[in-house]
Amino acid sequence: MPRYQAVMFDLLTALLDSWTLWNSVAGGDAPGLRWRRRYLELTYGCGAYRPYETLVAEAAAETAMAPGAAAALAARGGEWQPWPEAPALRAGLRDRGLKLAVATNCSVPLGNQAAARVGVPFDAVITSEETGFYKPRAEVYQAALARLGLPASQVLFVAGSASDVPGAAGVGMDVVWHNRAGLPARDSTQPLLMAERLEPLLALAG
Repeated sequence: MPRYQAVMFDLLTALLDSWTLWNSVAGGDAPGLRWRRRYLELTYGCGAYRPYETLVAEAAAETAMAPGAAAALAARGGEWQPWPEAPALRAGLRDRGLKLAVATNCSVPLGNQAAARVGVPFDAVITSEETGFYKPRAEVYQAALARLGLPASQVLFVAGSASDVPGAAGVGMDVVWHNRAGLPARDSTQPLLMAERLEPLLALAG
């Protein structure tokens, strides 16, 4: 028996390059990072779910983005691309018989649209809108585990943000942090592995 029965991903950072699109809409890397950081602060602090699009727009206003930036980001959601090594990874995981799932901080329509950009069907796609909370609240991860029908000990989580590391570990999953941007840790929780690319995950998961 393999160590894990499934791999669960953060979607908008761990599997997809959403950074490039945010930065493009913002007009540069620095303003894009400011906008995204403020959006993340709003999601972590909002408690019960508030519409994803509302939080993106509030963050845009608070970081002096151009009018219409949030609407432009939503309109260009179909441009998100998987990280270059993601296709080989997802094929390898499927070849090993592993289930694949997503737990993502966004609305249902955006979650489904973004998941389709990965190019492989998922056994579970869970959004914050469905669960009523944003990660790193436990409800999001637990809903995805329930959809998979697996205990946390049999699912490896691939984090895209610092907050996903303690969030997923807190419900009992082993965590790999795909830290493409070299972000600082949120707390002292240690992932099983931190890597700048996805390739090491294949050997670990299988």
